[in-house]
Amino acid sequence: MMSLFIDTSNFRLIVAVVDELSNKVISYYNEKLSGDLSVKVFDVIQTCIEQANIKPREIEKLYCVTGPGSFTGVRIGVTICKTFAWSLNKKVIPISSLEVLSSTNTNYKTIVGAIDARRDFVYAGVYDENLNIKHADKYILIEDLKELLKNEDYCVVSDDELNGFENIVNSNIDVLKIINKHKNDESVNPHKLNPNYLKITEAEANLKKKND
Repeated sequence: MMSLFIDTSNFRLIVAVVDELSNKVISYYNEKLSGDLSVKVFDVIQTCIEQANIKPREIEKLYCVTGPGSFTGVRIGVTICKTFAWSLNKKVIPISSLEVLSSTNTNYKTIVGAIDARRDFVYAGVYDENLNIKHADKYILIEDLKELLKNEDYCVVSDDELNGFENIVNSNIDVLKIINKHKNDESVNPHKLNPNYLKITEAEANLKKKND
């Protein structure tokens, strides 16, 4: 069974075609973005599918990284997956961007996937080495996160420059690890696949203040 993994949530574009039956990555793209994501992503998806020597209709399942991360990036990836899954009647499974970061193989039992959220906040999810959730994804002050983890021997996996942590590891994600964790998950209705921003936008926050 061929599956397509898409992550547009942050400053890297990650696309992979995976044969779940043989448990192999058939084609893979993982690059830091230097241009317009909305232009680049379609070419990359097409190239990965062609490199796998299959047709789009042969993709049976999509793994869509739904955030948190870049507002625009997350929205682009979710929209692509919704359209693909709906138009070709394919299964789609949402994946956390923080879990994706935490798939990086380390020597630690506790792995924190983290994305800079500015103003001393991060988006953070705390996982064990098998991607089981230890602390659910959240928008949190760095100092509060450190307090939450004070009794843990942990590392932080991030592609951002984060201050205040001793053990920071750059991401080197393991797509097979993620897919093996979620391959038996129930798919969601494409129309119900939504971005997971974890935090409302500044415009929404200002509107809420105005209406309170």
